[in-house]
Amino acid sequence: MPDPRLLSRRSLFRHATSSFASVALTALAARSARANAAGAENLVPHHPARAKSVIYLYMEGGPSQIDTFDPKPRLDRDHGKEIPLKTPNTVFNIGRKILRSPFEFAQYGESGAWVSEIFPNVAKVVDDLTIIRSLHHGVSNHSSACYMSHTGHAMVGKPSMGSWITYGLGSESDELPGFVVLDCGMGPSGGPPSWGSGFLPASYGGTIFSQNREPVDFVRPRDLTPSRRDAKRKLLEKIQGRGLENLARNSLVESQLESYEKAFRMQSAVPDLIDLSGESDATRDLYGLDDRKARIFGERCLIARRLVERGVRFVELFPPPAKADRWDQHANLEDGHRRNAVNVDRGIAALIADLKARGLLDETIVLWGGEFGRTPNAQGAKGRDHNPFGYSVWVAGGGFRPGIRYGQTDDFGYFAIEDKVHLHDLHATILHLLGVDHTKLTFRFSGRDYRLTDVHGEVVHDILES
Repeated sequence: MPDPRLLSRRSLFRHATSSFASVALTALAARSARANAAGAENLVPHHPARAKSVIYLYMEGGPSQIDTFDPKPRLDRDHGKEIPLKTPNTVFNIGRKILRSPFEFAQYGESGAWVSEIFPNVAKVVDDLTIIRSLHHGVSNHSSACYMSHTGHAMVGKPSMGSWITYGLGSESDELPGFVVLDCGMGPSGGPPSWGSGFLPASYGGTIFSQNREPVDFVRPRDLTPSRRDAKRKLLEKIQGRGLENLARNSLVESQLESYEKAFRMQSAVPDLIDLSGESDATRDLYGLDDRKARIFGERCLIARRLVERGVRFVELFPPPAKADRWDQHANLEDGHRRNAVNVDRGIAALIADLKARGLLDETIVLWGGEFGRTPNAQGAKGRDHNPFGYSVWVAGGGFRPGIRYGQTDDFGYFAIEDKVHLHDLHATILHLLGVDHTKLTFRFSGRDYRLTDVHGEVVHDILES
């Protein structure tokens, strides 16, 4: 028996009980202790928080800013002419001829924001949005820009934004992971590292709810016979009896135990979470659950709302397949952007309206955007190349000033030129609204302190409510 003075919380549970189920049940009554697991010195917010949770609507592929929320009349006037700018190399060899937008724009709401015709439902909630037209960074290929958008670094292996936030603030849910990824059938180019925990403890990584199977399949015990479960229990008792406390203190083992405890609780919580039969007909209609094109993303947006209601800290959604290449239209932008937009437009607007009606928008940040935007000069006859130098995203709720447009790109929509917002600035601002000073949320790894914003980032106070 190990020296009782050296017992960790988890070791105490293991020695005081005789089965995995008992460990997990004990953990239900130990929320405060569990919150103080590995890395928990950051759990106290640095200042009063405006928001409690984040829903990230990640539009993989790069929606075109000049075809969605940042119209440029000069593109209409100069269509077909050579662009009079020195343009940087991005990914492909593209032409220099200007390509006008194939979409009509109109102004909506009291704010008078310009919105493309491909987002008729988002246009209805535009007064709740803070549209940032000057986001920029320097990474122009999909995978690296995907990592940049999620982790603040262009190389694989760093913790995602969701992992940093759950590491810093923990979760308000005992039964569900603090960070959930809702798969809609098409993941991002960066793959699982986009929602991974990197060098943080594994328990802070995103838990993916797959579209193709019940999300609790992976937490149900595979040993269906009582005899096999009993044999495993006896083996666990035997191992415990040998006093392998040093192994138990290993951070990987700690994270595995945290996962097992969470899995046990999820077995009862998740079926209720994904059962939408109790939602009203009005809510089902709002999210388009009977609309063939809107149903997949709408359903996941509804589940995202239910997750933040239950205290989940960070939820991420990816767009569903659209019979076109995600938002990455190098050849036929008009058709591809229309197909992608119709799949997500209704769900996005429903999520904003529903959160607001339930009083949740004030404490929930909704972030929409891709890894970059697209060029005003054409690739081929009808497409656009990647453009990370000036593009649009929007945020809503959680302390952001609604109904404003912030920042500006040049007359062609190529480069951010006014009130520029770097991706690190956006990350710093989101953390700020969650009560976190981005310069203090750090983790020492390989001899240096890391953070989501690297060594950069400034909070953009001009886009925050006073």
